[in-house]
Formats: sequence, structure tokens, C-alpha cells
Amino acid sequence: MDKFIVFTQGGFDKIQHEKEALLEKRKVAVLELKNAREMGDLSENAAYKVARATLSSIDSRLRHLSKLIRYGRIAKAPNTGKIGIGSKVLLVSNGKNIEYEIVGSYESNPTKGTISHVSPLGRVLMGKEAGEAVHVVTPNGDVTYEVINVSIAQ
Repeated sequence: MDKFIVFTQGGFDKIQHEKEALLEKRKVAVLELKNAREMGDLSENAAYKVARATLSSIDSRLRHLSKLIRYGRIAKAPNTGKIGIGSKVLLVSNGKNIEYEIVGSYESNPTKGTISHVSPLGRVLMGKEAGEAVHVVTPNGDVTYEVINVSIAQ
């Protein structure tokens, strides 16, 4: 694992909010487990098993989020016109306009318009400016993208 995990400010805020929400949800899950435990025989108590599984799932996610927050670093989008983490990029490929935001690897979701800086396309875009072209080898063949515009994502 890298020493740090890179996030945009928005991505880092999102995981912090998720952790806060899970801490509240955990309080409810602990009460449900306590109530289920008081019902009697734990070996045949389905409510107890469900409550225990729910609490275990919440705790697992909280540990993961805590690790992301502990090792997370917020990248500042370059204000130089060059593509970096936090940049919004308008590309053209085969006559089609495509817009992506370059984010950290834990935030990426290409179907929602975000790609990781370490993805094949993200990696070749880093440091490029408007007017430059990049070439990417994909499973569907070679693709050339022209960078039309670079801005800082909001």
C-alpha cells in the first residue's frame, strides 16, 4: 500500500460524513443487540444473530473508513491549466465529447464521470493541457483523446 491515500476535498468530506452517520447507526445497533440478548436463548434467537451481524458489518465499515481517514491526504487541484487530481477535463474521442473529473482511486466511478489518477486514461492525462492529445490502449482497441478544456472541479 502507498504511504498515503489521495482524495479530493469532496471525496474526503464524503467519507468523513459516512463515518459520522455510521457512528450514529452503531448506537442503534448496540441497543438492538442488547434488547435481542435479553430475549433469552441465544442459540435459537434470530433477532440476536441479525443484530450481531448488523453491528459487525457497521464496525467493519467503520474500521475501513478510519483507515482511509488516517492515511488520507487531500490533493489540491493545480491552478496552472495542467490536469491533476481535482481537475475537470473535457475530452473528444471519435467525435464524442466526454467529461471526467480526475480523483483519487477510492473515489473513482467512471459511470458517474469520475476516473482515478492511476487508471489507464487518468495516468496518461496527468500533466497534460488543453490542445494536447493522448493515446490509450483499451480492451476495445487503441483510443486517442484530445483534451479540449481543463478546469478545477467544484
